[in-house]
Amino acid sequence: MNEKDNPQIHIAETMTVGIILERRDSDHPWQDHIWRVSGLLPGDTGGEGDWRQIKEGDGWTQFYAGTRLIELFRRETDGYKANLTNDPPLVFIVLRTNEEDDGRGEILPFNATVCPYEAQGYDGNDETVEGVAMPPEVAQWVSAYVERYHVDEPPFEKRKQKKKTSENAWGGKVAKDGGRRDG
Repeated sequence: MNEKDNPQIHIAETMTVGIILERRDSDHPWQDHIWRVSGLLPGDTGGEGDWRQIKEGDGWTQFYAGTRLIELFRRETDGYKANLTNDPPLVFIVLRTNEEDDGRGEILPFNATVCPYEAQGYDGNDETVEGVAMPPEVAQWVSAYVERYHVDEPPFEKRKQKKKTSENAWGGKVAKDGGRRDG
């Protein structure tokens, strides 16, 4: 019996990741800084709070921006499988502007996913999607999930139709005078 056939083997469908954002000075004439996702902490629980500065250098500052839950779904294994073939595979973090004056940064992580098709749906006016290299423990987890639950869909085959003849084109026989008969 292999792993796929063994119902005793269960692979978790969620994993919490801590998200590190970096604010970097910019030479752009309309932006004095840019934000990007600079790292992930797999399994992090956010025990020390949501938003805090963790490192600083010349022209950049890194912030711990809280945690997000990565969820895996059996119907999305095609996307996970495609992502795992990338070099490197990515975790996609959806970022949104923080409109509140709540002590957190001006940009906040909204969602985390390993499905490129889901991430594509977020890239719009209100959100920015950043891909960050998938940590090895996340890649192993996603790979095990795909191995356990992925089912290849059979290729689509167009049905062949009978050729239309004067006898079956309209569902009945054609009379010699061109009229239709249902008999």
